[in-house]
Amino acid sequence: MGAPSRYQSVIEEMARWELAPGDAGYPEPLLDLGDEAPVLHGYGDPSALLGECISIIGARKASPYGKTCAKMAGRAAAECGITVVSGGAVGCDQCAGTSALDAGGKTVVIPGCGADRVYPSSSDELFARAVSHGGCVVSLEHWGAPPARYTFVRRNNVIAALSSVLVVCEAGRPSGTFHTATKAAELGRKVYAVPGSIFSANSRGTNWLIESGASAVIDEESLEGLIALDYGRLRSQVESHDLPRGKLLDALVASPMRADEISVFLGLGLPQTLAVLAEQEALGLVCRLPDARFAPTEAALVGHNVGS
Repeated sequence: MGAPSRYQSVIEEMARWELAPGDAGYPEPLLDLGDEAPVLHGYGDPSALLGECISIIGARKASPYGKTCAKMAGRAAAECGITVVSGGAVGCDQCAGTSALDAGGKTVVIPGCGADRVYPSSSDELFARAVSHGGCVVSLEHWGAPPARYTFVRRNNVIAALSSVLVVCEAGRPSGTFHTATKAAELGRKVYAVPGSIFSANSRGTNWLIESGASAVIDEESLEGLIALDYGRLRSQVESHDLPRGKLLDALVASPMRADEISVFLGLGLPQTLAVLAEQEALGLVCRLPDARFAPTEAALVGHNVGS
């Protein structure tokens, strides 16, 4: 027998755990799977399953384009403080999880084998880092279970259910990635998709998803904007802007506006606009209305000379 993998060496020092539906700490989103809600077997910190998660997936035989998009998405999510979920497969999954860890974030890996095994072997480093840096490796299969075709279908459903958003970096049609995206949509999760060339088989699925209503990730800033709107999270390195308060308040006095409308009005990207609004909220000058529009506070109206 060969030397144990790095992951197996790491988990030798860890206690394994199991979570069943109804147990304290079981992730509620998985209950949407109904009778298919699985018992979970894992290593690492199970509380990673309870925070805000975003699933990032893509083709196993990913192109350099798909891998780069997965790295971008993993990094952006981590820098927004969101846990990245993937299947740990070669290609986009590995890139997303590794990029999240490199950015100081956490990742949850859901393989198609027992949580005490590594598959594929090239993901050994990813598995080890996931459990060592606040995330976990979690499986639907019993300890020691080998990968099989049916196990990947089951785990794809869990990847779709666990997060409120699924990002598809590259996908053919049909494919396991495409199946996961359609399952996420059936469960009411939001789907983001990266468009690609109409001549690329690996982008046929993502382009179809966008045509069918998925949010298009056309660049890094658009991804930041989508995350900001759906999670209320700003990327850690977004710089604040010294914007004259009068321009923003004058506009909001005339009519409360949504963040995207304010972005157009100010001529700023959505992440930067949300940073400005966060500053103004902290100063007590702007408040968010129940319908998600922003308006000036009473204190702002009393203390600010509108039109100055």
